[in-house]
Amino acid sequence: MNEISTPAWVVLEDGLVLAGRSVGAPGTALGEMVFTTSMNGYQEAVTDPSYLGQILCFAAPMIGNYGTGPGYDESDHPQTEAVIMARSGDRGGAAGPTGWNTWLRERGVVAIEGVDTRHLVTHLRDRGAMRGGVTTELDPDALRELVLAHPVLDGRDLVSVAARPRRSMGTTGPLIAAIDCGMKNSIASRLVAAGCRLEILPAGATSDEVLALDPAALFVSNGPGDPAAATSVIDAIRGTLGQVPVFGICMGHQLIARALGIGTQKLPFGHRGANHPVRRSDDGRVEITVQNHGYAVQSTGLPDGVEIIRTSLFDGSVEGISAPEVRAWSVQYHPEARPGPNDAGYVFRHFVEQVV
Repeated sequence: MNEISTPAWVVLEDGLVLAGRSVGAPGTALGEMVFTTSMNGYQEAVTDPSYLGQILCFAAPMIGNYGTGPGYDESDHPQTEAVIMARSGDRGGAAGPTGWNTWLRERGVVAIEGVDTRHLVTHLRDRGAMRGGVTTELDPDALRELVLAHPVLDGRDLVSVAARPRRSMGTTGPLIAAIDCGMKNSIASRLVAAGCRLEILPAGATSDEVLALDPAALFVSNGPGDPAAATSVIDAIRGTLGQVPVFGICMGHQLIARALGIGTQKLPFGHRGANHPVRRSDDGRVEITVQNHGYAVQSTGLPDGVEIIRTSLFDGSVEGISAPEVRAWSVQYHPEARPGPNDAGYVFRHFVEQVV
């Protein structure tokens, strides 16, 4: 039996077992089981640090039909623990000459197809994200034992794991200090394209280190894990509030909220996909956005001076906040990804224009 037809299993902590077959690297992977409704951007998703610690199920029926290539990675290596698909492709295409399954195998990603992903997605939708595992080498009972012993995502600080070393980008414009909590390459590129220079510091950098750069503003990136556990970043943000303008995306949005004294909470199954409508409070317009998060900012108990500026039309959750007195604001969605295609593209430009 060749590798491409090796039997594989998906097991959830509540006992659900689904069969599949290996199309990626052999092995066993554990993590929080989540799904995305996006039909494309699969190479970007698997290399997105926000998926660290998670097993990603693609809800779309076919993944990998336009190949892979250089320039689409969001970090320097795959981040998801494993990938689950109904059907996968392995030919080159518009993205590049390498087939998707080949790309997964070459990078050591445990990946399987032939899974009843409709069943898995509806199960997670109805019962919530939970621990799970994928294996090409164990039986389901043995895999479930490992799943039940695996730590839950709540309480885990993963931003320090996802962050990369300090680096600089851009040559002109105001200097923006950025805290890397698992920062996507495209976010950094879009900020530079909006007209700024970046000095990117890894999660764990202090407010003194940020302010020593004499930046025009602070940016806080996306990232994985529980925002409540990323206390070092929260402390760093709190120490800069009122000193320089602060802006954040996704995990950065949640961390800014916590620095302002607002709580965060776990969503039942998260928001992951390229079809999420968000209403702006200032003019009532709706943006179609890309999202990838399992936690949300609480809408109650807002301190004085903080307002909600964006709201999800799916479930009413908070998609953006603003604290004008300390020049802080944030959005939950990803403006660098363009499903609208350009609904939220103004966000980076607006941020940079504020600090010029």
